[in-house]
Amino acid sequence: MAAQKSTRKFKAEVAELLDLIINSLYSNKEIFLRELISNASDAIDKLKYKAQTDPQLAGEGGEYRIELKPDPKARTLTISDNGVGMTYDEVAENIGTIAKSGTAAFSEALKNAKEGHAPELIGQFGVGFYSAFMVADKITLVTRAAGHGAAVKWESGGDGSYSIEEAQKDSRGTEITLHLRPIGDEDQDFADEWTLREVVKRHSDFVSYPVTMEVERQEPVLDETQKPVEGEFKKVVKTDVLNSMKAIWARPRSEVSDAEYVEFYKHVAHEWSDPLSWLHMKLEGTTEFDALIYIPKQKPLDFMRPHHRHGVQLYCRRVFIMDECKELLPPYLRFLRGVVDSADLKLNVSREILQEDRTVTAMKKALVRKVLDHLSEMEGEKYLEFYGQFGAVLKEGVHIDPPNREKLSKLLRYRTTLSKGEYVTLDQYVEGMKEGQENIYFITGDSAETLAASPHLEALSKKGIEVLLMTDPIDEFVVDSLTEYSGKKLRSAEKGEIGPEAGDEAQNSGEFEALLSSIGEILKEKVSKVAPSKRLTDSASCLCAGEFQMSALMFKLAKAAGQAANPPKRVLEVNLSHPLLASMRQIHKKDPSSPRLAELSGLLYDLALLGEGGKAENPAEFARKIGELAAKSLGEPSN
Repeated sequence: MAAQKSTRKFKAEVAELLDLIINSLYSNKEIFLRELISNASDAIDKLKYKAQTDPQLAGEGGEYRIELKPDPKARTLTISDNGVGMTYDEVAENIGTIAKSGTAAFSEALKNAKEGHAPELIGQFGVGFYSAFMVADKITLVTRAAGHGAAVKWESGGDGSYSIEEAQKDSRGTEITLHLRPIGDEDQDFADEWTLREVVKRHSDFVSYPVTMEVERQEPVLDETQKPVEGEFKKVVKTDVLNSMKAIWARPRSEVSDAEYVEFYKHVAHEWSDPLSWLHMKLEGTTEFDALIYIPKQKPLDFMRPHHRHGVQLYCRRVFIMDECKELLPPYLRFLRGVVDSADLKLNVSREILQEDRTVTAMKKALVRKVLDHLSEMEGEKYLEFYGQFGAVLKEGVHIDPPNREKLSKLLRYRTTLSKGEYVTLDQYVEGMKEGQENIYFITGDSAETLAASPHLEALSKKGIEVLLMTDPIDEFVVDSLTEYSGKKLRSAEKGEIGPEAGDEAQNSGEFEALLSSIGEILKEKVSKVAPSKRLTDSASCLCAGEFQMSALMFKLAKAAGQAANPPKRVLEVNLSHPLLASMRQIHKKDPSSPRLAELSGLLYDLALLGEGGKAENPAEFARKIGELAAKSLGEPSN
């Protein structure tokens, strides 16, 4: 541990972020108090958890509490707790650097945020501590870790630098002093007792520990008979508890208002925006627990990053056990927030024990069932709002959770070639199937617009057969697991043989056999074979994978992940009715070894690549060939 005072500079992007927080967030400045109180509550939670295995850590500091100390004359506000505290290294790691991953993304999001919506980004990026710079021109933090003798002082004016040094503190915990900025006519005064009472009640009423404030009151002086002495008063300092500390999840649903549910969500999820929906349940029977589960309205900007925090809070008889309890929910429900409280768990349960605990397994099964039922009951527009944010994550469950595959498949939504941009369910697709249609057709790729225009769908479109347009990378794993639905087989429009109800009889290739054989020989390094197409009606060619081969999208994903180097050889299907094939047949008749035939064979292959959203192997050469063909089709210009 360093003994002397050290002054350090923030990184450039952090300094920019602080400038944005200080100067760009004009509304909802009171958010800072909720964030600091939530951080204090988390610190006490962590101490209680550590004390289960090391009781001495909780031996000092008295009852757990969070204390506010406003000083109107000095224009300061101090928020203190007797939680776990921090060591010198922890302060340097957690406070000295802000939002280590994603500061640039946060800054960009903050710049682009609409007026009034910027504060919700605070919760998404975990920079709540620094929201205090909205109201303070200097922050002084003094902290002492439980079980340690030395304390640490951190201080910054939000000007691009901070200092850190050893300090003295009588007991464990953290004390944060805000040196408040001057207030304008319309600003809230956060050194005012009644402002603090109102803000705590609105945002932190559900914190599990007392949020206290010492207040000075004038009380009448009493005589020997305990009657007030007229005109005589004395100053009395009293400690008021500002929050109710209600365990909202343990109360009957009928006694909890929507406003209370919303405010508790903001506390437990460290969010500013309202939740999309919530599920309050009490399960009784062999396994008993209370749970309050929230579905966020939008995913955090760092949601898909590996470091993103997720999981619900776990309690035992209203005693905090752990945050981010991933063992209670499968990965595909990692967007959920909330609290689960069970009386059947031990207070000193570890993550290793949770993974094998039968009670936890039963709780997880019940939670998943209830959540999926809740999603299935959501109304149209509300569900689509959820699906737009978390649909791709939910799809993971189809692949990794076979017992719930049927429920999950009913929650899937896809655009189709006939839905005019709207989402449809698999049930709606099956209901609209053509008479005699035995397959549910789909195609995977990057964009619904590109897929809808794919040559692979030409025959299907001519027959009026609907095709699911799957544009999420995870869809490749969905169709790998969900091979049937409602008795109908899922069939790729770009892999294997097309179904008899979808394509015409194979074109008579008798007159083209020699040509197809020559094209196959020319392209033998690129394709497995050349065959007449049942898929094509307008385009000249397309590439089709074997039924058990990678699709074009799957190969692209595998290559991006470094798991594939060379594309698998696919079948080049050609449209024997296309003029290009007729011309090639004439060239082949005259001279099977003509260089022109090799050129046009390469053109067929490039056209197939472009048709599926890829690019020609040699774009310059492809452009030259197209130019020549266009010139010949127009004939020589007349003088």
